[in-house]
Amino acid sequence: MCPPVFAAIGTAAGASAASAAAVGASISLGVASAGLQIRGQQIQAKTQRKAQENASKVERQRYLNEVSSLRSQQAQEQVAMAQKLQSNKRRAREARATARVSAGEAGVAGLSVNALMNDLTRKEAMYNNSVNTQAQMLDVRREISLRDSGLGFTNNMLRINRPIEEVNYAGALVSGAQTGLSTYGALQGSGFGQPSGSTSGTSMKSVAKLSQKSSNMGMLDLPVYKSPFKAYS
Repeated sequence: MCPPVFAAIGTAAGASAASAAAVGASISLGVASAGLQIRGQQIQAKTQRKAQENASKVERQRYLNEVSSLRSQQAQEQVAMAQKLQSNKRRAREARATARVSAGEAGVAGLSVNALMNDLTRKEAMYNNSVNTQAQMLDVRREISLRDSGLGFTNNMLRINRPIEEVNYAGALVSGAQTGLSTYGALQGSGFGQPSGSTSGTSMKSVAKLSQKSSNMGMLDLPVYKSPFKAYS
């Protein structure tokens, strides 16, 4: 049977080794947890950034298509207005020529013919003014549509490209440390940090006490003799 001091030292050594194993396991788990959180945040940020790039590309193409459509409509309307003006000019010219011929055949001249020509010119100008006014109104409406389209594009881009949350290294490390501490507490509570047959009260102080008791063994409860030769006399 080994002396109590050696048993106590062995118990303390076992407890120290078991505690070290518990600490090591807790640290490893904490570091792994922090690493997984950091990696997860990095993957999430990369995925979000890629999604923003794709959505921005689609939005830019949508805006360009919308503007192109509006400008195409504007060009078509301008061509249509120019055709109307040209057609009206031709009709007015033909009307004046017909009026002169008719007036000449009827023997009408002077102020009456001039008044008729002026009336035809006035009607031509009124029609041209109406066409130009319509064209201006369409241009104003088109500019408003283009402005609204630009504002919509800007708002959509701001909505799509919201700031991406940066990797929170400090938070991941703190969370990992908390995980490690929780794991260590759980291991200690389950007895992982204690050797078999030991109690949680084992410490270096108890080892010192046992060592002192061992050093006094053999001197306790022994009779004191004045002379060894008179012990059995």
